[in-house]
Amino acid sequence: MGNIVAIVGRPNVGKSTLFNRLLEQRKAIVDDLSGVTRDRHYGLAEWTDRKFTIIDTGGYVPDSSDVFETAIRTQVKIAIEEADVLLFMVDVTSGITDLDSSFANLLRRSKKPVIVVVNKVDNSERQYDAAEFYGMGFGEMYNISSVSGFGTGELLDALVEKLPEPNDEEAVAHENELPRIAILGRPNVGKSSLVNALLGEERNIVTDIAGTTRDTINSHYKLFDKEFIIIDTAGIRKKSKVHNDVEFYSVMRSIRTLEDCHVAVLVIDATVGMDSQDMNLVHLAVRNGKGVVVLVNKWDLLEKDHKTSIEYEKMIREKLKPFDDVPIIFTSALTKQRIHKAVEGALTVWESRRRKIPTHKLNDVMLPIIEHYPPPAIKGKYVKIKFVMQLPGQSPKFAFFCNLPQYVNETYKRYLENKIRENFDFHGVPMVIYMRKK
Repeated sequence: MGNIVAIVGRPNVGKSTLFNRLLEQRKAIVDDLSGVTRDRHYGLAEWTDRKFTIIDTGGYVPDSSDVFETAIRTQVKIAIEEADVLLFMVDVTSGITDLDSSFANLLRRSKKPVIVVVNKVDNSERQYDAAEFYGMGFGEMYNISSVSGFGTGELLDALVEKLPEPNDEEAVAHENELPRIAILGRPNVGKSSLVNALLGEERNIVTDIAGTTRDTINSHYKLFDKEFIIIDTAGIRKKSKVHNDVEFYSVMRSIRTLEDCHVAVLVIDATVGMDSQDMNLVHLAVRNGKGVVVLVNKWDLLEKDHKTSIEYEKMIREKLKPFDDVPIIFTSALTKQRIHKAVEGALTVWESRRRKIPTHKLNDVMLPIIEHYPPPAIKGKYVKIKFVMQLPGQSPKFAFFCNLPQYVNETYKRYLENKIRENFDFHGVPMVIYMRKK
């Protein structure tokens, strides 16, 4: 199960700056004006080989009549309820405020692990001032500067200790259990209709109203010698359009489902095409190492000729680059056109994700390819790759051992990945290439 960490606190203490720091990218808007963050931001972070989802929340203001602050207040409570660990952020320059004290009482009632993060501690005098926050009674406290990154390493060390320890036996059991196939996509693209068509019954409510499905619904599929768990999820749309509290809760559940599945089936509307929100879902699936299948639904509503599907598939693959080696299936949940081909595609990707290539076979194939086209020389240095092996794990990772791993660029890594895909079947599965010192 994916772990969720929520950054919470009153407005303008630096939550979004820390969020960007932990993700190592500028994803959330940052400004000195309080209340800039109204929507929730999600991202996958990693520290010491532990991955977890970070949520940036809006600033909590109790007893406010402002329409935005009222909505933010409710949704912060939902984030607290869903999170596994809470980072309670405060500002050393203002000390303990009434808002901090009020919010601290809310966190105590949650019974969740809380780490107090004192921000803007960028000199020795402020480190002395930060001791005031021990009086809040949470025990653990870490002084940081989210702008410069000071103290974030110690904070992350403490954070991962509070996450549930991965159990090797549980991981093996999880990998050997029934395939878990999550049906994901924007609202009203036909996810529930697809699940109903596969199950042969009206398992899920279907209407023309976007957002009808509000929770993840697991169904056990066992037909035609195939058996798996199919999960219908709430539609995930752009965060700026998520105003309803229930819908926000549903989106969090859908993201958690994505982290816990084996294969993500992205359903898109043939009449609309693939947009940036669909791409965000694909990127999140790839970063989590999940198999990906793209399902173009409502294909029966499109006026077509003999070239339509070819051109449509080309357009999708162009948007998916560099990870464009995914099954693309055109279907109609309404007419049940090719819905079983969608199942076969998802199960094939699941098998590919579990595939282990023997080391001798991998070297027999890859070393001649590398010898024929070695890594380009950089600064007069020649890279010699001597050995390759697949690393253990739930998704394919490969280590190439060489004399100068630091000189192998991303372009050549993509070349190696493409050659592995050409010679071994990893269709629809993200892959990670590591260069290691021999």
